Amino acid sequence: MTLEPIRKHVDVPIGPDEAFRLFTAGMGSWWPLESHSRREDDQVVKDVVVEERVGGRIYELMTDGSEGYWGTVTAWEPPARLVVDWRPNDRTEQPHTEVEVRFTPAADGGTSVDLEHRDWERLGEQAEEARAQYDSDSGWVLVLETAFVAAAGRA
Repeated sequence: MTLEPIRKHVDVPIGPDEAFRLFTAGMGSWWPLESHSRREDDQVVKDVVVEERVGGRIYELMTDGSEGYWGTVTAWEPPARLVVDWRPNDRTEQPHTEVEVRFTPAADGGTSVDLEHRDWERLGEQAEEARAQYDSDSGWVLVLETAFVAAAGRA
């Protein structure tokens, strides 16, 4: 079974350097943590950390010092490209998917941002359901097309 990657495109009114920094170093400021978080009921998320290097982790940092692992950076090419081994549901030993985000300068001085979420077949029986969730209005539409675009507009 092969499932098509999810592809999303947005344009933001900030340059590639700033867009890349917002997407990575600023992730905790715009990611919709009220609905997309690994925290337990009694925990509060302090920040989302992206370790800025190949092999770096992406994780939620809670106010109690605990962490919620999301994935590992497999390509770090600021300000043009980021690729992540995506495991936001504690899939450290289970199959995972891959997310690539590209930041391309636009003629108007802004940035075209292209996200591709792929390798769904690695999830086996869960693949179609997981892909459908990420491709829904509460998936990458909310995260990229709504939350990230809004944050870039405020930057």
